[in-house]
Parts: sequence; structure tokens; C-alpha cells
Amino acid sequence: MGAGMCTTVACPCGRMDGRRARAFAHCCAPVLLDPSAAPDPEALMRSRYTAFVWEDRDHLLATWHPSTRPAELNFDAGAKWLGLEVRHAATPSPDAGEVEFVARCRVQGRASRLHERSRFVRENGRWYYVNGDLS
Repeated sequence: MGAGMCTTVACPCGRMDGRRARAFAHCCAPVLLDPSAAPDPEALMRSRYTAFVWEDRDHLLATWHPSTRPAELNFDAGAKWLGLEVRHAATPSPDAGEVEFVARCRVQGRASRLHERSRFVRENGRWYYVNGDLS
């Protein structure tokens, strides 16, 4: 993607600025370039969704807490991510947070929903995904 497109292309995470989709350059791009730029768990989770859309394995593993990070990460062949809805985001303490979301995708022509309540921790000023409960 060219540098000029980043300022006009809507971010895959679907975050809105009023009635307009937020531009990728002003949404997930800074966190994808530098995970420590995530100001809160929701921003990190949105960047992780975008990383799933683009199959950015490096970002996903770099933002996964070492205590729960898998040795490898595989993507569903032919998965097409269709949208993200953040239902709730909270930071009950300076170093812990959670985000409840629903991500929709299509795999081999079948629609699917991933509804998760994700947990995040902040260590040395940087947020990490720890784990989540699916419903």
C-alpha cells in the first residue's frame, strides 16, 4: 500500500470519527509500526484485528504476552474478515484491561463470528494481549 493511500484508506478495524471511518494512518498504522504506541487495550486489540485481516504474524506474536504466546501462529486459508464490533472496553487499573468484541469473518464460504472477552496487561509501559474467553 502506497504511503499516500494510508491517509485516505479506511482502517480495517472499523473505528469511526463521527460518521466517517477513521483513516488507517490515524488509527492502527502507528501501533502496527510500533506496538508500544498503543495507548490502551482497545487500540492494541484493534491493531491485532487489522493484523489478522492482513495476516501480519509478526505483529500478532509481538503483541501477545510471552506467558501465553503460542510457538507459531497459523491463519485459516481463505478467511475473509468482514468487520469488528467493540462492545465494551475497560481499564480497571493502570496495568490491566479487557475488551469485549465480535469479529465477523467468512471461511470457505461460511460465515462465522468470534465473540471474545480479551484480557490485556501493561508491562514496562507496553500493552500485551494475554488471553480471552470465547462465547
